[in-house]
Amino acid sequence: MNLSKLGVWYFFDGMPATKAAEAAQRIERIGYGTLWIPETVGKHPFVTASWLLANTKTLNLATGIANIYHREPGVTLAGQMALAEQSGDRFLLGLGVSHKPLVEGVRGLKYSAPVPTMKAYLEKMAASPYQGAQPPAKPQTVIAALGPKMLEIAATKANGAHPYFSSPVHTAMARKVMGKGPLLCVEQKVILCEDAETARKLARPVASMYLGLPNYRNNWLRMGLTEDDLSNGGSDKFIDATFAWGSVDKIKARIREHFDAGADHVCLQPVNPNGTFGDLHWEVLEALIR
Repeated sequence: MNLSKLGVWYFFDGMPATKAAEAAQRIERIGYGTLWIPETVGKHPFVTASWLLANTKTLNLATGIANIYHREPGVTLAGQMALAEQSGDRFLLGLGVSHKPLVEGVRGLKYSAPVPTMKAYLEKMAASPYQGAQPPAKPQTVIAALGPKMLEIAATKANGAHPYFSSPVHTAMARKVMGKGPLLCVEQKVILCEDAETARKLARPVASMYLGLPNYRNNWLRMGLTEDDLSNGGSDKFIDATFAWGSVDKIKARIREHFDAGADHVCLQPVNPNGTFGDLHWEVLEALIR
């Protein structure tokens, strides 16, 4: 499948289905190749993907990410194969181990060591039977991978990695670990705002949702940030490392850094300068695709 260089990563959980379809059509129309949707405690990602694929013609849909604890490996395989077949190979499965507070605290499930758990899950998927109509090509799978060991699993047991909330420094490390060939699809948060104080103020509420999650904290420390950088809503250094803010040209420069570091695809998560969560900032999306 052709993901194209740029995609959009966005929460559609709070958006009515008809509005989500209109947004997906607009994303397709302005030229983005892939739309990434997450799974948290909102809409079912496969149901949403099916709806958006049915309402678009060329746009790829990717899960970023579907939680492996929410479904048995054979069920995930069936969903992947069905969506790929229905859409003519426009579905990319992104899988992840999620986070202990969500898996145990919200779902009441037992969270296990991430790397062996993901490895076993992918192996069970590969061994699961599927007797439905076959898609045009074998569907691809990427996994949420941040650390070297999970990146190795992404390269050897999947088709690549989907790092979230990282930086070009991490992208370079990920490419070095995975080597040439496996897909490297990185997410980048973007804010079209040239005032540093305002941009960082907009970024911090978004960052606050993730600052308490160990998987991300460990990765930020691996990137050279400190515990102090991750305190009190995140230091300016942390915000500047993980968010691309400023003019269109400055944001484009950050995107180029990811490609220069080895990314195959960058999916942009726009933060709306009006502070409204759930309201796509079309101005930045339209400017960055030009």
